[in-house]
Amino acid sequence: MSQRHSRNRRALLERDAELVAVDEALSDLTGIRSDDDAAGPDAGTAARPAERHGGLIAFAASAGLGKTTLLTEVRRRAAERGCTVLSARGGDQEQQVAFHVARQLLQPQLVGAPETEIRARLGSWYGIVGPALGLCTAEGAAPDPQGLRDGLDWVLTHVVVQRAPVVLVLDDAHWADPQSLNWLAAFAPRADELALLIVVAYRPDELPPGAESFRGLPGRAGHRPIGLAPLTATAIRHLVRESVGAHADEAFCRECWAVTAGNPFEAVELAEKVRDRWLSPDESSAHLLRDLAAAAKGSGLIARLERLGPSTVRLAWAAAVLGTEISPTLAATVAGLGREEAADCADRLRDARIVTGSGTLEFVHPLIATAVYRAIPDAVRVALHGQAAWSVVDEGLGPAAAARHLLETHPEGDPWVVAQLRAAARETLRAGAPEAARAYLGRALREPPPPEDRAAVLYELGSASQLLEPSVTVNHLRAALEEPITDPELRDGIVFRLSQSLAHSDRLGEAADVVAHAARTATGARTRLRMQAEQFMWDAFRADEPDSPSRSRRLARLADRLTGRDLTERYIIGLRAWDATLRGEPTATVLHHAGRALDGGLPWANEGWGFEVPVLVAMTYMYADQPGRAEELFTTGIAGFERHGWRGAHLSFGYLLLGYLRYRRGRLAEAEDFARDGLRLAERVGRGTPVQWYSVAVLIEILLARGRTEEAVALAAAYDFREPFPAAVTFPDAQAVHGELLLAQGRYKEAVAELTGVGGRLDPRGMRNPAWSPWQVHLALAEAHDTPDRARATALDAVARARQFGAASAVGHALRVAAEVTGGPDGLKLLEESVDRLEESPSAHQLACSLVAHGAALRRAGQPERAAEQLHRGLDTARMCGADALADRAGQELELAGLRPRHPHSADSDALTAREHAAALRAAQGEDHRRIAAALGTGERDVVRTLNAVYRKLGTDPTGLPEALHKIPAAPAPPDDDAYGR
Repeated sequence: MSQRHSRNRRALLERDAELVAVDEALSDLTGIRSDDDAAGPDAGTAARPAERHGGLIAFAASAGLGKTTLLTEVRRRAAERGCTVLSARGGDQEQQVAFHVARQLLQPQLVGAPETEIRARLGSWYGIVGPALGLCTAEGAAPDPQGLRDGLDWVLTHVVVQRAPVVLVLDDAHWADPQSLNWLAAFAPRADELALLIVVAYRPDELPPGAESFRGLPGRAGHRPIGLAPLTATAIRHLVRESVGAHADEAFCRECWAVTAGNPFEAVELAEKVRDRWLSPDESSAHLLRDLAAAAKGSGLIARLERLGPSTVRLAWAAAVLGTEISPTLAATVAGLGREEAADCADRLRDARIVTGSGTLEFVHPLIATAVYRAIPDAVRVALHGQAAWSVVDEGLGPAAAARHLLETHPEGDPWVVAQLRAAARETLRAGAPEAARAYLGRALREPPPPEDRAAVLYELGSASQLLEPSVTVNHLRAALEEPITDPELRDGIVFRLSQSLAHSDRLGEAADVVAHAARTATGARTRLRMQAEQFMWDAFRADEPDSPSRSRRLARLADRLTGRDLTERYIIGLRAWDATLRGEPTATVLHHAGRALDGGLPWANEGWGFEVPVLVAMTYMYADQPGRAEELFTTGIAGFERHGWRGAHLSFGYLLLGYLRYRRGRLAEAEDFARDGLRLAERVGRGTPVQWYSVAVLIEILLARGRTEEAVALAAAYDFREPFPAAVTFPDAQAVHGELLLAQGRYKEAVAELTGVGGRLDPRGMRNPAWSPWQVHLALAEAHDTPDRARATALDAVARARQFGAASAVGHALRVAAEVTGGPDGLKLLEESVDRLEESPSAHQLACSLVAHGAALRRAGQPERAAEQLHRGLDTARMCGADALADRAGQELELAGLRPRHPHSADSDALTAREHAAALRAAQGEDHRRIAAALGTGERDVVRTLNAVYRKLGTDPTGLPEALHKIPAAPAPPDDDAYGR
């Protein structure tokens, strides 16, 4: 047995319980469970298949108690069982190197293959995770941290699936870089679902504050990290006798245990000292052990190192500065030694059991590395880090490798240092580590940079901080604007970033003021136009805008004369379309401007522009009853976010608004799924953020539509969804949704107060479109309980506003509420018109509501046959939408009419008639309703109604007609007029 293997086996004394836990975990992982795991893999016992699953084992212990040796044994046992082993180790000097641990784990699984193969294996994740793993150069827009973590999740999962079972071993996790540590801590719970066992070891008292989530992770079967106890006197006696001989007496061995406090590393080092000095291992030498133990660590270790000579000391210092996986050539360069002299010094360090290895050098134990590093005189340590920075750049390792050393140097006003730190920050930021980039730029600012570069450094520092602390970004960017700036593009960039940071900090008024001032002082026409576009956008989102009608007029005058020749002009035109939507201008006007904005392209994932305006343009199509076009834009936009690795707030907005779109189409189950995905992503961004307000508001509306009021109330309570509401305009309007929730609970007076407040806020701003915020229809329902006359007036005003906008879904919704608060014959007429209008719309849920309301009114009016027709249709549509409470109400109304509801899976209710087939096929060829009407011998309005019924049944609409529809054969002649299975 080799000496190294022997020492590993010795150090594993009294670790039987830990190894049993490891063997049990490996058996679970490999799916083969032996009758006696504790006997080890060589026991020869019968094996039986078991379910394969992974998990987490964490070992927490102070330095020197054998964590590293235990993990070495874990790797050995895992390899013997045929597991793929991924291994990494945190380094005291590498904590500032972003993704240092992630690279150790994943890079060996990919590096060495041709680039084409790596691209094929990573797919769309290549440009997102490649820079972080050192597989490619960063290009294009930077992913957000969440997007990068998702990419690393995908890569690790892919490796596990391809090479299962996998054991991931991380030593010295307390020294892991924050980016890797946070990623693994978030990923670890998923190991239970994979053929992956994660084994980590760390010093519990040295975990950084950012790793608290890692400290609290439960291990396998919910157990907390396993602590390693010091060895007993019996175990230390075995260690000593294995090293110095079996003749070591009891008193000597007990003293070894006493002076080392049962620490196996210190005990082994002490025994080696005794052997090196040829001491007699008996009671006569026991009094020397305390001094020898001190010489094996701390000042004693340094004294021993110093006796090896100044050149050897300098090489050891250089190695300690470089950290782990030390290149002997690089260490020699940093130490200022020739190749041969450095080789001799390395031999002396190996003989003294300070370092090990030949191709790369490693300290025998992290305790030794720490002691050597801390022993370097301050001035020398700073100089060595400076030399290391120059050396790694000369070796072609890049600015990021040099940056961690430059962080340890003293500021001297060196432009080279500033240039390297800025380059490292760009590289690191593009790799998805803004925290590290911010540290590098902060150090560059302290250098300091040349006066002409100070504004640029402040701008880069602010940009790196934007995703982390927008308020800090504001301070950096304001400071940048106070510096002399000769580059107009730089000044414009600072202004744009400052306005974005203010807006994202819920300071929309300040954001608008910043770009308004820049627009007034701009010397170039295009710059002025860009600033005006930004001002219009932030003003549009302000809930406290002082003169919204005036801004709308200025925007209309400007947008109407623009041609859309560049992105700036298209953004302004897009804002015009959105403003027209809010103000309730006719849908033809809205769609005209939306089409102009999209003509030429309006990208969602453009780093130089926000995604707000493209989202608003897509929403105009939704409110104008063209959800197919809106969904097409959302799908394209979300794909762009994912392609760039923007999987935080951007993707959350995309999913939740896609859910809102499905909600407005009446596909409530799908809407809920998307909204919950959006809320889950918003949780990762942080509580209290604007995206969370949107997510909760959308999900509450969906739950209310499905009849789950109690669940909506609980959701609102969990997220503190109440006043004060955001300063930004949201869709749906948060305060209006809160009023709707109060109404659903029967808290009518409170609902009236809340919804009246919405009107008092929106009406003066000219935001009068009930398609966007139907606060009036909910207010009318709340008022009906105490002030019915006022309720009718409110509802009829909502009808008038909806007719002005012209979207059938908004008109039909308002008409239904007006009917409900009016009652009698007049109400019945309003309900009939409501159904007619909603049949022309894509809003299946609103149609179901009106059908049920119309059927109920007909039953009360003594028209049972017509009531049955509408109630059956309402019931079928409600079931299709997932509106369970509405379906129950329709069933109850049918029972009151003496009828039995049809089975939800009736063939009649699901069948499409030949007439519908023919109409849909002709619509797919051009949607010429007049031509279709002539061919079918019916009215054009009936064709539109029939088409929308078909689209609702197929879950699509004219702009998204699935290929499958084209394969439906059209019958040569329509059957009877029983289009809905009546």
